[in-house]
Amino acid sequence: MSPNLAELLAQIQAGNESALLTLHEQYANLVYSIACRVLNDPLSAEEVTQDTFMRLWYKAETYDAAKGSFVTWLLTITRRLAIDVHRKYQHDPMQDPVYMDSDIERWENILGSGEDADLKGTLVAVLHELPDEQRQVIELAYFHGMSHGQIADYLSQPVGTIKTRIRLGMQKLREAWLVGSSNDPNQDK
Repeated sequence: MSPNLAELLAQIQAGNESALLTLHEQYANLVYSIACRVLNDPLSAEEVTQDTFMRLWYKAETYDAAKGSFVTWLLTITRRLAIDVHRKYQHDPMQDPVYMDSDIERWENILGSGEDADLKGTLVAVLHELPDEQRQVIELAYFHGMSHGQIADYLSQPVGTIKTRIRLGMQKLREAWLVGSSNDPNQDK
C-alpha cells in the first residue's frame, strides 16, 4: 500500500471529506464500470458507486492491507452492493447478456491498463482457453451476480457441476494471475 493511500484512509477515518473526494476521483470510474457490468443499468450503477464510497467513508478502518490490495477490497464492496441491488429488483441476468470474452475492451476498466496490460492480456487469453462451460459459469457468477443455485437452474445443471466448473475455471485464472503478477517488475512485495 502506498503511503499516499494509507494517509488518505487515515484522513477518511478522521472525517476528512477531501480525502474521500481524492479517492473518489481516482477510483469512481472503475467502481462504476464494475457496477455497470453487474447491473447492466447505468442509473443503478451510479447509485452503487455512490453507496460504495459511502461504505468507504463509514468503514475505511475495515480495510486490511495484509488481506489484499485496496482496489480489490473496494471492488469487492462494489460487486457485493451491485449484486444486492440486482437481487433486490430480481433482474433477469440474461435479458441483456454480457460476455466478457467477446469484447476485450470490457476488461480494460476491470484490470487497468499500462503497466497491467501484459497481465490483462494473459487473463483474457486464459479466459479464451477455458472450456465454454467454465467460462460461461464464471461470467454468470461474477458479471451477472447469479448464485450457484441460480446458475444451476438457468443452465439446467446440478449445483455440484456448476461449483466444479467455477472452481476449475477460477484455478486456471488464478494461476495465470500469479504467473503474470510474479513477472511484474513494479509489483510491491
